[in-house]
Amino acid sequence: MSYIPPYSQSPPQSPLQRPLNHHNHHNHDTHYSSPSAHDQIDDDRLPPLAYPPALAGPNYTSRSRSRIFTMIGVPAILVGSYILDWAVVLSLGVACVIMNGLTPNKRPFALDNPEISFPYTENETVPPVVLFLCNSLIPSFVIFIVCLVFVPGRTVPKGTPKNLIWRRKLWEMHIGFLGMALSLFLGWFVTNGLKNLEGRPRPDLLARCQPDLKNVAKYYVGGYRLPNTSNSTYLPGHLVSADICTNKDHEVLDDGFRSFPSGHASSAAAGLIYLSLFLASKFSVTIPYLSPSDLKDPLVSYHAFPSRTVSAAPRASDPSGSKAEGTRHDPNDDGIELIAPYPTGGANKRDVAHDRMVTAARQQAAAPPLYLLLLTLLPTFTAIFVAASRWFDFRHHSTDIVTGFLIGVVSAFFAFRYYHMPISYGGGWAWAPRSKDKAMWAGIGSYSYATEREPLAYRQPGDAESGMR
Repeated sequence: MSYIPPYSQSPPQSPLQRPLNHHNHHNHDTHYSSPSAHDQIDDDRLPPLAYPPALAGPNYTSRSRSRIFTMIGVPAILVGSYILDWAVVLSLGVACVIMNGLTPNKRPFALDNPEISFPYTENETVPPVVLFLCNSLIPSFVIFIVCLVFVPGRTVPKGTPKNLIWRRKLWEMHIGFLGMALSLFLGWFVTNGLKNLEGRPRPDLLARCQPDLKNVAKYYVGGYRLPNTSNSTYLPGHLVSADICTNKDHEVLDDGFRSFPSGHASSAAAGLIYLSLFLASKFSVTIPYLSPSDLKDPLVSYHAFPSRTVSAAPRASDPSGSKAEGTRHDPNDDGIELIAPYPTGGANKRDVAHDRMVTAARQQAAAPPLYLLLLTLLPTFTAIFVAASRWFDFRHHSTDIVTGFLIGVVSAFFAFRYYHMPISYGGGWAWAPRSKDKAMWAGIGSYSYATEREPLAYRQPGDAESGMR
């Protein structure tokens, strides 16, 4: 039976508990009589989600459950924690807008440097509007459609309430949007910060700069100046400052010193590679792998609502491989599993174990259809095209593009794994919401934000680690 956190007031015993409490038969304090008047539960006093209905007594009906869920919906502190997530993400976007208005550092440059002598291309292959369409609007629309149509999938048992299905759809949609926003704004923040710090000239800087060639010597900041040379004489290899530029359009000029890293490459990778990961997760597109062997019931663990599914998977300790009986999940409970005994078969244990081992090795995985692979890779190919366009538009050097693309890739993978289960064995699901007890803070000694806080019980005074008894 799944662990139930203790509470100050234990719930009354119900008939469903009796087969599960066989270890208490000799405890004279335990009674199995029908609930008395003192055992009746007042729905108004019931701690929400304290324990499943199977253990909450006869008065805790599905109607009272619905009323509690309707009244509390989602705990306010849990809603607030995810509003705070959005606030943090949007604050990154605000910081990026502010950084765009700052004057970047401007590295000195040489007037005879061919790497910054390319023409200024006014009509970009991928202008900012098209970039926003590719890395934000289209991925958002795709995430919306996928969650609306394909979530929660075909593993939903018949009779599952529609509101439960819609809650799952909306949760997956919300996490899909939140993860994409985190990927985009995180990559944008890192990229804009580096642009202003580095101040690297773009390949078309001289066309933007329009240098004052009549007074070149006034702007020397590096190199050895020969004596008896006029101000209009430029010495090869000498560095000049950005003050030599005569272009009055400060926005164009300042942007000429934001070459490293490429913003188009990083934002395209952050949005579109995140979309590729999202599609691969939802459509189960991954390199074939062997399923984890330590799952209690791998056939049901990936279902949308495991507690509402009937499983016939045999125990690992059952050598017969019989599927006559298995782990039964009560569709009316909230996760309690009633383990039924397994029959013992008379088959040869060694032969059965060998057959099951070969079957597990051969039939646990297969390659997904190639059309799904191409579908999931299409956003990645688009991101590569956007990044490459910055090269033949003379907007960035090769190192700018590669570095920016890597920033976007790291942002996409981090944001996806932060909110989603691994593609290989996550079943296409996002992580569940945080528990209401740890919505804002878990602290030291807590391994998961999904578990409820449990009251601690001390067996004896003292500190065993310090040798104190």
